[in-house]
Amino acid sequence: MKTTIAIIGVGLIGGSIALALRQNPQVRIVGFDVRQDCLDKALTLGVLHAGTTDLQTAVREANVIIVSAPVEQIYKTLDRLTTLSLQPGVIITDVGSTKSGIVRYAQERMPREVTFIGGHPMAGSHKSGVEAASDRLFENAYYVLTPTEETEEDQVERLASLLSLTRAHVVRMNPDEHDQVVGSVSHFPHILASALVNLVASYDDGNAWHHRLAAGGFRDITRIASSNPRMWRDVLLNNRDHLLKIAEDWSAALNNVVELIEERDADRIEEFFQTARDFREGLPERKKGALPPLYDLYLDIPDHPGEIGRITTLIGAKEINITDIQIRETREDTLGVLRITFRSQNDLEKGEELLHYFGYKVYRRE
Repeated sequence: MKTTIAIIGVGLIGGSIALALRQNPQVRIVGFDVRQDCLDKALTLGVLHAGTTDLQTAVREANVIIVSAPVEQIYKTLDRLTTLSLQPGVIITDVGSTKSGIVRYAQERMPREVTFIGGHPMAGSHKSGVEAASDRLFENAYYVLTPTEETEEDQVERLASLLSLTRAHVVRMNPDEHDQVVGSVSHFPHILASALVNLVASYDDGNAWHHRLAAGGFRDITRIASSNPRMWRDVLLNNRDHLLKIAEDWSAALNNVVELIEERDADRIEEFFQTARDFREGLPERKKGALPPLYDLYLDIPDHPGEIGRITTLIGAKEINITDIQIRETREDTLGVLRITFRSQNDLEKGEELLHYFGYKVYRRE
């Protein structure tokens, strides 16, 4: 007997989950979206077995419902689901990056025969839409489930087994613990990146060199400031308590560094940077975390006509996907630096091997 999965919201995340799950021939994927054109794309790309703009039709036979929507839309969707006819024993899960509020909201509203288990797949892409979906988006990433003490163990195991088809590492966390950890390593860094960009932008009003010199490294370390403003507004408001506490800790840490500078304490300033360096160097490079990794490759290129075209032709001939390409530095008759961004770790490694073979000096960090 086939398992029917309803995917509510057929974009990058929902589409990638669908592609991964439908590899099991015993799974049937039904997609719901408010936009018919999104469903048409998903059907054409083979992401779904069926699609509809009617929510009741999408969930009527579903054994598992995956709400793949922005945080605020998840609440509205849960409200709608409580008014619809659902299968007894159905599992409902979501993909939101905050969990405590959503889990609590679902517990208060879902009927007893429905099991809600919060979920957060920690992978993404700088691209959006179902056309960017990949069955390997979550490979080697963490997929967090946040059951409560009242959640039946067999239902958690059932969902975890299904989601293992995504090739993610399915782990369990308490909803509140999840929000504190992700607030530290994902949500708060978005605040810092945007605050730093806004600060430099204010300086730029009086001196345009800030804008000119902010290319390169500054652009890279603040890349997450380009994220969707509305989405991050909702994330911050839904993780408000943890973020306010993290902000207090951050303020204290920053004040401590300021005091070291004021006191000209060279040894402790160096210790500050050394401690940060040691922790960062210990982070696994090939693991996917709460922030999407960069699959960047840098190479020196001579200032010759057609050189970039040759490189992209070599990569394209091997069917290796490039998502972005940027010339970082060029001066006439000297070497420039080309940054190529790949779609996945696998594509990066294949591109690196290929370019090495053709004699290019390739490296992963500038």
